[in-house]
Amino acid sequence: MNRKLRLKIKKLEPVRDRYMFTDNRHPEKGIMSAILGCISVGTLIVAVLFTYRDGGQAQLRYAAAAFVAAIFSVVGLVLGIMSRFERDIFKLFPNLGIALNLASIIFVAILLVLGLT
Repeated sequence: MNRKLRLKIKKLEPVRDRYMFTDNRHPEKGIMSAILGCISVGTLIVAVLFTYRDGGQAQLRYAAAAFVAAIFSVVGLVLGIMSRFERDIFKLFPNLGIALNLASIIFVAILLVLGLT
């Protein structure tokens, strides 16, 4: 009985070999870049869906929303690139922000090219 008790107590001891202690942090600019990327991608998707629902006739407010989303994506891309060059950071949010904002800028460029033809 004493042996079983010791085994259970041994399993409850913390194992420090599994933890990695680091000084890295999530940069504020990277988080803001990811947030701006999510907002701009979401805004562009909603604007395109509403335009499709209206039979392809884009209203002025949808175009204004796409323009603001394009501005957000440019600012988010700059913030993502700036935060990517910081030291001792986790790179999840800067990379996510760069990818979302770049996708948003490319989407706006495609919409402009399709609108001109």
